[in-house]
Amino acid sequence: MTEKTRICFLVGSIEISGGTYVIFQHACHLQNSGYDVTLAVQEPFTETTASWHDQGKSLRCISFGQARAETFDLVIATWWKTALELASFDAPRCGYFVQSIESRFYPERERPLRALVDATYRLPVRYITEATWILRHLEDSFGQEAALVRNGIRKDIYTATGPAAAARSAGNPRVLIEGHFNIAFKNTALALKLAKRAGAKDIWVLTGSPVKSLPGVSRVFSRIPIHKTPEIYRSCDILVKLSTVEGMFGPPLEMFHCGGTAIVFDVTGHDEYIEDGVNATVVRDRDTEQVITALRLMLSDRQHLETLKQGGQATAAAWPDWEHSSEMFAQWVRNALVGPQVDRESLNILTEAAWSRYASDEQQRLKQGRSIVWGYKLKAITRRLPSWAQDRVKQLLTLKEVVFPPRKAS
Repeated sequence: MTEKTRICFLVGSIEISGGTYVIFQHACHLQNSGYDVTLAVQEPFTETTASWHDQGKSLRCISFGQARAETFDLVIATWWKTALELASFDAPRCGYFVQSIESRFYPERERPLRALVDATYRLPVRYITEATWILRHLEDSFGQEAALVRNGIRKDIYTATGPAAAARSAGNPRVLIEGHFNIAFKNTALALKLAKRAGAKDIWVLTGSPVKSLPGVSRVFSRIPIHKTPEIYRSCDILVKLSTVEGMFGPPLEMFHCGGTAIVFDVTGHDEYIEDGVNATVVRDRDTEQVITALRLMLSDRQHLETLKQGGQATAAAWPDWEHSSEMFAQWVRNALVGPQVDRESLNILTEAAWSRYASDEQQRLKQGRSIVWGYKLKAITRRLPSWAQDRVKQLLTLKEVVFPPRKAS
């Protein structure tokens, strides 16, 4: 019997998120195609952590420590922290699945951290990404050649017809706010604030944050399994998604498949499938007043709303499914497996140099302010709390963010 080729994805967490969802889809396809697939996970998890995905339990998930004791044919980093760990895994070939330019997740004041993240895009490994803008950025800024595989979609569950959490109302369009709270660039609380200012009477929230109710919100759906989210999309007419950092974000595309439309900022990656005035409204320059204007128009002009919905359905009809997308990812894996082996000496040198520079620069930065140090200590204390207490802290922070939302987009 031929031994299976062993593939290991390095992931930070298997908690519910868009990025983890994409990894699961590709991993499941590879597993179903005959590969021996493992997910090495940095953060603690339990047997039920991945239950939000309908195929999550079929994937082998182990700790980093356990994975380091094993041998693989190909190890694939999936975010910057895991990329810095590639040198510690036993595999002749390494890859890096870049889902965004993740240095942009952090504020400008954290320059040492942003530089550390950017250093991962200089590692001598094979690259693959999900969006055209990332492909160009990797080439222009770091001289890296990457393969492009756009995300697919589960056309078996994301459909315009099917069960709904509640029927849509002909005279009162329902607004959906989607995203985690307490992540500045997601702008979830700001989107909620603007929906209220626009006069939306029926607002729903779909979030991965542990929250059960919010002021001014008709219904809150928290940590919903992936196969149940279409019922929420099919119940709503307009998705307001105002993140300012994305790779190729999926919720608007999922909304199109379920018969709705969206309002988004001109965030990186939106142009992979969103066309202003055709299937959604794209607001330029993070102009919050234009968000309000656009939403008021959709709420008051039924014909305008229906035109955008029809455009969304046309986009959905032409978009590939996950089988197509993940088979392209599998082709990249096959190419990587027969390509050159990683230059482990260079990988080690670049990794150690990145950490050394970060340690020196961050030490200097921390000397500049006690508030920065206290912020790190508070995060460290929170991480040591039991999971239920961490959720309680997150709930309180979410409520604070909703009651006192930011005045402008982050």
